[in-house]
Amino acid sequence: MTTPATRAPHGAHPADPAPASVPAPATLSPVLHADSVSVIRDGRRILDDVSLTVRPGEHWALLGANGAGKSTLLGLLGALGHPTQGAVTVLGRRLGTVDLRELRTYLGHVNPRHPLRSPLSVRDVVLTGLTNSVARVPHRTPTAAQRDRAELLIATMGLTARADAPWPTLSQGERGRTLVARALLPDPRLLLLDEPATGLDLPGREQLLESLDALRGARPGLATVLVTHHLEELPAGTTHALLLRAGRAVAAGAAADVLTTQRVSACFAHPVRVERRGGRWSARAGARG
Repeated sequence: MTTPATRAPHGAHPADPAPASVPAPATLSPVLHADSVSVIRDGRRILDDVSLTVRPGEHWALLGANGAGKSTLLGLLGALGHPTQGAVTVLGRRLGTVDLRELRTYLGHVNPRHPLRSPLSVRDVVLTGLTNSVARVPHRTPTAAQRDRAELLIATMGLTARADAPWPTLSQGERGRTLVARALLPDPRLLLLDEPATGLDLPGREQLLESLDALRGARPGLATVLVTHHLEELPAGTTHALLLRAGRAVAAGAAADVLTTQRVSACFAHPVRVERRGGRWSARAGARG
């Protein structure tokens, strides 16, 4: 998939002088493992021999241009389908040997384009995470502990002041943060985020990223995988990255080793200059340096 030079050992610290989080030791059992997976549709390879290992406490970014295969890979990791070739193991269960619907109940999967149409308040939308139903408040009455957990997640996502606000009145950013809180209510070990900053203005994006970093601080064992094609949409707590181009991996490993000017330029087939300040990445067109 990648040459040894593009891989960094799990547990390597980012080059930033004040990393927001520390990757988990390589001795911990993986939360996710994709082994040489390929996806072929209508004779076309969407993914081609991609491998990835995610351990507890690691926060991965999947980056690439539109059509690179990011969402397809995230779908495999989220047990939404099977690879054409290769193997995917999620939370110790290999796809093809388990009920995908059951396996998905142990994952938090957030799509900001979720087709939710609901009159429920933020608090009640979060509580629907107990049953994974968005139609109405769960049939069973939530326990006091579950309500307390919902309030804690609402606070972590910066939504306390909007807890009673109806869903239709929320901004796109508030909806995204509500869906993150909802996905976390069952206390999953893995959170998958498919372009969570899509459609957000600058304040909304920054509020979302700050909330994700607060979440990672509060849940040190949680593993996350976030899909984006903008480096500016990566939280400061990102520890690892995988670059995809035309379905193939360009590089994978510690974020500081992968998110470089040379490798990001190769990934997008366009010269960009990558910088990191205050723990956050940015990229702009320019000569490779």
